[in-house]
Amino acid sequence: MAMKKEIRDLREALVDLTGVLNRPQPDAALIAAAGVELDRALFPLLARIERRGPLGIVELAELAGRDYTTVSRQVAKLESLGLVARCPSPEDGRVRAAIVTDEGRAMTRSLDAARQKIIEGLFADWETSDVQQLSRLLRRFADDALEWVKSL
Repeated sequence: MAMKKEIRDLREALVDLTGVLNRPQPDAALIAAAGVELDRALFPLLARIERRGPLGIVELAELAGRDYTTVSRQVAKLESLGLVARCPSPEDGRVRAAIVTDEGRAMTRSLDAARQKIIEGLFADWETSDVQQLSRLLRRFADDALEWVKSL
């Protein structure tokens, strides 16, 4: 089945969504709504460490799509703020992995609560079944995309 138009429409929607997510204003609004003080460049790293940690710097850089040296500096900043700590990696004891601290977990909970309110507002006029279907299909697409990237 040829899906050229559908794929083009999906690609355009994803490009628009990526553009929104990559703007600094949504991150700044989320941080303000959460009532926390954190450089907006640091919070996506903190969230990934909290969700998937412990993470080595190389793996975190790949997940974040950022340069290793930049992520290394940013994790050092998170560590100096007491939001993450370093520990031996469970997979390779020679690698020091980042793990979220209790203070970091409290901050991600505040950010999650603020994100929940913002997203609930975006979906206020949607049917629950539409949100469920979007979630299911996005998860499927993200999983397939991750598998494709791993195969490269």
